[in-house]
Amino acid sequence: MARITLGIASSHTPLLTFEATQWERYAQGDLKRRLNMSDGRYITYDELLAETGGRHASVATVEQFLAKEASIKTAMDRIAADIASDPPDVMVILTDDESELFSKANMPAFSIYYADEVVTRTFGPERIGQKEPPPFFPTMLKNYAMDESRRFPAMPDFARELIERLIDKHIDVGAAHNIEDVSRSGLGHGVGFIIQRYFGGKPVPIVPVLLNTYYPPNAPKPARCYDIGKALREAIEESPRNLKVGIAASGGLSHFVVDETLDRGVLKAITTGDAHYLRNISVAALNSGSSEIRCWIAVAGVIAGLKNQWCEYFPLYRTPAGTGIGVGLGLWR
Repeated sequence: MARITLGIASSHTPLLTFEATQWERYAQGDLKRRLNMSDGRYITYDELLAETGGRHASVATVEQFLAKEASIKTAMDRIAADIASDPPDVMVILTDDESELFSKANMPAFSIYYADEVVTRTFGPERIGQKEPPPFFPTMLKNYAMDESRRFPAMPDFARELIERLIDKHIDVGAAHNIEDVSRSGLGHGVGFIIQRYFGGKPVPIVPVLLNTYYPPNAPKPARCYDIGKALREAIEESPRNLKVGIAASGGLSHFVVDETLDRGVLKAITTGDAHYLRNISVAALNSGSSEIRCWIAVAGVIAGLKNQWCEYFPLYRTPAGTGIGVGLGLWR
């Protein structure tokens, strides 16, 4: 019987892929974004600055960035060391897809990739509309395993078994298998970040589970995300295979405007097992980057039987107005 022995949750923001000395450069993009607020509004940077009065200027400094980078690195190293000490036989990575494997031609609400190998997509500067990429771009791509098409071990028979068991449980799951052109499609940053940052180069087989968080109109509601997680846990535990299974939530928390109240509420609910809170998070709060919180909600349904070992939270304000990301990291055994 397969056993879920490990749960991890990790943000995968670009800020975690390159040095903090470059965070200020990256933050310049916030000045041009449509910024999503947790009440469902989208506003400009100038409008956000007017609302906040620039109160985050004291923490949006290179000195603060370097201090937070050091603390986050320590926490991420802690996850990597725990995995190395007792690695799973297979890691199920539950994350979002940002037009990497899928597109508007077909965007399933929920899908499992069950090919013989995990194949990542290449990502060039043309995808961000720039002829000359910023200096941090090559490092970011390498740490997302998207600097070139990379191949990692998978567990296709187990993945297919999960698909079939989920169908039996009335979860209409998509099934992805073929990648015909890695310059146009492939697994993306949500999968690549977990592999590159936490596996230490070890060949841990992967089952990618992709949840549509970003793209209307078929992003699952929070309650459905939790139910999908519960069904996934059952499908794993019903497998006759003798496997130690790890589950990872990749993405989140609030961005591109940091919302500490939202983030801390999510983390508290996951660590205390408060399914009611998670199932009833406002959909208005889950737009744009903050939509990746859905991945944490789904994984909460998977790890309900595990004990939280630790969880840390780092609100990364990168501009005076308060743009940035809430970085969450945690581990369950």
